[in-house]
Amino acid sequence: MPALGFGTLIPDPAATITATRDALEAGFRHFDCAERYGNEREVGTALQAGLAAGGIAREDIIVTTKVWNTNHRPERVEPAFEASLERLGLNYLDLYLIHTPFAFQPGDNQDPRDQDGNVLYDRGVTLLDTWGAMESLVDGGKCRAIGLSDIGLDEVKAVYEAARIKPAVVQVESHPYLPETELLEFCKEKGVVLLAFAPLGHGMKPGLLEDPVISGIAARVGKTAAQVLLAWAVQRGTALLTTPRSAARARENFDISPLPAEALDEINRIQTRQRLNPVVTTGVPGFIPKAKGA
Repeated sequence: MPALGFGTLIPDPAATITATRDALEAGFRHFDCAERYGNEREVGTALQAGLAAGGIAREDIIVTTKVWNTNHRPERVEPAFEASLERLGLNYLDLYLIHTPFAFQPGDNQDPRDQDGNVLYDRGVTLLDTWGAMESLVDGGKCRAIGLSDIGLDEVKAVYEAARIKPAVVQVESHPYLPETELLEFCKEKGVVLLAFAPLGHGMKPGLLEDPVISGIAARVGKTAAQVLLAWAVQRGTALLTTPRSAARARENFDISPLPAEALDEINRIQTRQRLNPVVTTGVPGFIPKAKGA
């Protein structure tokens, strides 16, 4: 997996196509999608056009997508996978993730709630049930690897120990305010890729991009704060996802250089601890708007 990946959580369909195309042109070769984002078709359109125009082979890129919480029941996993493949215009996926470890009430409503606004969970299926169906996708040959997302270390360990096909990737929020050190060490020990989302703090202000330690290092090394944060993520052994919305920003995010050891140490000594997305406690992603009609 390339260290630098492009996340496709972009609400606007036209912007999805443009940003995905620009990311491909800038050099990104991993594209992270999700059924829940509602724009797989647009991502697929951009990738097909970019591959055709740029002389890039399908085998040169990695495409990831995710099964949503309402499709955790084993009999719903393969149809959800096939639907994502169709929307993306692909005949195989490089990586398929369980979007969160929380099963929601199955059905077409991606954000099922009761009359009081509480999430309707599906207590009749376990994460290991869903994982078994994911393993069958790999057996079928259309899915090259499977993994987990928005999940804690204890749950990762439970799946890893029980799995016939081990998770290849664990995707979680991670940045200097949420380093996920224990999870990273476990992943390194087991040969699992830790894929960090929100490595720049999801653009929240004030936040990582304004942190005095980060900005001070950026000034010293002649890079932007974003480039410093991305370099830190790569050098500590994670892969990462960013979502640049312009061609210039895509090139900036792709143009990173190693940081000196003392800069890494400074970042590692940052004491602020902040989780930006509460999805690991509820299964409801903090960065995704509620589904229409929910």
